Amino acid sequence: MNIIDELTNSFSRLPGIGKKSAARIVNHLLKAEPLFIQNFSRQISELQQKIKPCSVCGAWTENDPCPICSNPLRDSSVICIVEQPQDVQTIESAGGYTGLFHVLGGVIAPLEGVGPDRLNIASLVKRVSAGGIKEIILATNPTFEGDSTALYIQKILSEKYDVKITRLATGIPVGGDLEYADKLTLARSFRGRTSF
Repeated sequence: MNIIDELTNSFSRLPGIGKKSAARIVNHLLKAEPLFIQNFSRQISELQQKIKPCSVCGAWTENDPCPICSNPLRDSSVICIVEQPQDVQTIESAGGYTGLFHVLGGVIAPLEGVGPDRLNIASLVKRVSAGGIKEIILATNPTFEGDSTALYIQKILSEKYDVKITRLATGIPVGGDLEYADKLTLARSFRGRTSF
């Protein structure tokens, strides 16, 4: 196996890239300017060294705490709970939301061996118990696992704390992913959120 085949196999392991797309990428890279290739390879090699989860919310960041958590203009009384770090960027790019975030790092999925203890829930409870939180927005994906996780969080928070708990309105298709929702649908989901 030569370097072209090896690189094609590596690219095809990335989500959304099949063998044909991977081969096109490799062929494009073969024709690209050397400076682009150097920068591209440097960026990939430094990615995991420079980007880490925020110690407060869990979103990907180069600076800790992240720019959202350290922004005094954000509404610190509202926390939007999402499954993955990329969901933060999805919601941010839609605009309109000015509160804080909390990344769970997944969903409760018993068949895959993921229980509540494997998620970033304890730090969420700690944030809420510190006080000042008026609303929790549950923005987990509208899947069975996402709904189960939202119900679990709603149960543990509503038993101990006087905080409004809302869920994104149905505008995001059931079985869908926040990452693939268009901006208008996401914005409407935030405006139409309901008590949970």
